[in-house]
Amino acid sequence: MNEKITVGLVLYTVPKYSETFFRNKIMGLQENGFDVVLFVLYHEKNNWDIPCDVIYAKNFGSGFFKTLVNTLGEFSKTIFLNPKRSYRLYQLDKSDGISLKSRFKHLVLSQFLFQKHVDWLHFGFGMLATERENVAEAMQANMAVSFRGFDLYLSPLVHKGCYDILFQKAVKYHVLSEEMKNTLLDHRIKQDQIEVITPAIDVNFFKSDEKRSQTKRLELVTVSRLHWKKGLEYTIEALSYLKEAGVDFHYTIIGTGIEKERLVFAAHQLGVLECVTFTGKLSHEAVKRHLSQADMYLQYSIQEGFCNAVLEAQAMGLLCLVSNAEGLSENVIHEETGWVIEKRQPALLAAKIIEVQQMTEEEKQQIRTRAMQRVNQEFNLDQQHQKFVNFYR
Repeated sequence: MNEKITVGLVLYTVPKYSETFFRNKIMGLQENGFDVVLFVLYHEKNNWDIPCDVIYAKNFGSGFFKTLVNTLGEFSKTIFLNPKRSYRLYQLDKSDGISLKSRFKHLVLSQFLFQKHVDWLHFGFGMLATERENVAEAMQANMAVSFRGFDLYLSPLVHKGCYDILFQKAVKYHVLSEEMKNTLLDHRIKQDQIEVITPAIDVNFFKSDEKRSQTKRLELVTVSRLHWKKGLEYTIEALSYLKEAGVDFHYTIIGTGIEKERLVFAAHQLGVLECVTFTGKLSHEAVKRHLSQADMYLQYSIQEGFCNAVLEAQAMGLLCLVSNAEGLSENVIHEETGWVIEKRQPALLAAKIIEVQQMTEEEKQQIRTRAMQRVNQEFNLDQQHQKFVNFYR
């Protein structure tokens, strides 16, 4: 590479310690000779000292006077600091038929992005690119957008037409699965604009020790945010069928989220609360310990882009049962590296758990071995880093 390529990555917040995807991507690009600038909308405390420039969006405040002063301050930059970029953005928005009020709003909100020169302006989530569709061109940079599942499948239901302008632009899209690629193709995005780069994990860290404990109790685990799209209520309902069938089991849910109270009550009403442990947020080392002690990993999501946790569980040698939500059916190959069950059917999930439990140890080991080999070969960080290098080149 003769000249360094600078990638401007736009995110809501600085990646936290647990957000391994963005942290690994930034470090991987830097190791391959790229410069990375992080543009962040919200200034939050984080527990990771990120090794790149971080540019924060202006906090306009909630009070009228503070908002007015900060707005005028940002608008003055359009004249004195960034006149060319601001003019180009204004004209591009005008050509898209955007209202005068919105054009001025976009000028003000985009000034923090104009502070640096970048070769690529990459929006880390689809919704971050809405109302910023012309910023990259105004900066004379290439534009990229990542879709991660929620933003592609659910955001358009809540925000009608949110991607209408975006999908008309010259954008390079990064998606996590072939399923997501097909969704973009349905929106008439050209195939050469779309790149599938799956999540990847540290296969040297998440590695099976091949010494699984032999206990009579079936140990089940999920690593997940406590969010409705993760399907945890359906998972807990499936456990009630296991209990009725006389299966001795315990289920550990690792993670935090707004749905905890609802899930605890669901477990109580379904009579399985004594069989369920909510650990809260754990360190990577603690998560690995729990995975090493479990027999099966459950990811019975309603919606899922791909899911790193399922890759980690496969790498650790767990038998993985997942729903058929979006990318999960590519993460796990049905009856080869795990099992894919139709979503929202807890009785089917329970039946499959019992069926897998009754398999011979030799049959189980064949599934584990194929899963571990596939994750190590196809979902390692080195491979992912090279794909992103090629993406920007």
